[in-house]
Amino acid sequence: MAKKERERERAGGELEPWRPFGELTRWEREMERFFDEMWGGRTRPWWRRRRPFAVEISAPPVDCYEDKDDVVVKAELPGIDRENIEINLTDRMLTIKGEKKREEKIEEKNYYRAERSYGSFVRSVELPREVQAEKAKASFKNGVLEIRIPKTEEAKRREIKVKVD
Repeated sequence: MAKKERERERAGGELEPWRPFGELTRWEREMERFFDEMWGGRTRPWWRRRRPFAVEISAPPVDCYEDKDDVVVKAELPGIDRENIEINLTDRMLTIKGEKKREEKIEEKNYYRAERSYGSFVRSVELPREVQAEKAKASFKNGVLEIRIPKTEEAKRREIKVKVD
């Protein structure tokens, strides 16, 4: 083997890295394909099944905090257009609805890997204080939705500072 590598170096060819488990991964793929054809993929564990169109979008992660005058909610919505976002506010419950749509239609048989998620979601967050829903403002920048809702005057006054001895 070393002789072949030296000959390749002299001939100006590049060295090819040695992959001791390269054959093993090929063999594993062949076995998966064989079992898929024989039993329809039921032999593989559920977390290793490759079903490109079965991935659904989950509820987005949300931060909820308050500053001096507002309750602020931030939600990560990467890949979603602002036209596909709906925000509803009732009493102290904020609901964010949205849908992430596919850009193009590609047949399942042409996929090697599909990990991006698509579909609709709904996320509800209970707000910690009474708010003025009619004065809520939302902005959407770089895939982050920020909603600022002013607290009621009563909620602002309820704040009690306790002195530590």
